[in-house]
Amino acid sequence: MNRITDLFNIQYPIIQGGMIWCSGWELASAVSNAGGLGLIGSGSMKPDVLKNHIRKCKAATNKPFGVNIPLLFHGNEDVFKMIIAEGVKIVFTSAGNPAKWTSFLKDNGIIVVHVVANLKSAQKCEEAGVDAIVAEGFEAGGHNGREETTTMVLIPMIKNQIKIPLIAAGGIATGRGMLASLALGAEGVQIGSRFAATTESSAHENFKKTILETGDGGTLLSMKKLMPVRLIKNKFFDDIEMLENTGASSEKIAELLGKGRSKRGMFEGETVEGELEIGQIAALINEIKPAATVVEEIMQEFYIAKNELINISF
Repeated sequence: MNRITDLFNIQYPIIQGGMIWCSGWELASAVSNAGGLGLIGSGSMKPDVLKNHIRKCKAATNKPFGVNIPLLFHGNEDVFKMIIAEGVKIVFTSAGNPAKWTSFLKDNGIIVVHVVANLKSAQKCEEAGVDAIVAEGFEAGGHNGREETTTMVLIPMIKNQIKIPLIAAGGIATGRGMLASLALGAEGVQIGSRFAATTESSAHENFKKTILETGDGGTLLSMKKLMPVRLIKNKFFDDIEMLENTGASSEKIAELLGKGRSKRGMFEGETVEGELEIGQIAALINEIKPAATVVEEIMQEFYIAKNELINISF
């Protein structure tokens, strides 16, 4: 047990990332039932859809689960009031100012965690009163920090400057990765990409298959003029890169991106023209498995690696 398992009342300090188009109630409840903390990813959901996922998740597990809320998409009071009315006890916020909603949520008995990519944001989170911080290195999939700070640098840097519990994210999918994160000062890990490629993930099977085919160097940070996002290389990525390399304006890049591009790729399975968000760790993912199996394998490898380190002598 540590501060993260105590905070969420979970068995293992493993949090499933609330990924857009991948993290519905089935995945969240499966991870929670396996001893971690499942998160419903609300970024792709309208309020009525999110409410339905919350209710289905409550029916599928009696274990703690939470909702990830990107403030970029859900910044209105109605969404937060609905979450409170539905009895959600844990909220992870991201992509916005943690000070805006933290007090409101905590006053309603909700545990609040915020996702950051740099030290300054982490310090603002602590000032805002969040209960814990997720520090996400730029190895991670999806929207990313402009600083391009790696997880191995980010975790100890933030750990040295804050007192509240710290969760590591970005480039973690194995027990050895989890052990390394804890050695750097984190008390838990948030894992996205590995859970995107699970049986219960709501991602399209075409996207899951593409994740398995993504090898070393198969992802890169893109759209830095808009909001940096790590993508699998495909035709859409190549088109964006061509615009960026020729000095196109942010407006021109936004025009090519259009609307619903990530839905086309990750949820509808258009792997050529769609936006495919995944982390660098995809290079280590080679099989679609149930979420419970993923959690079990991570913990088994964690204990094996931990014992190996104990037995090392110099």
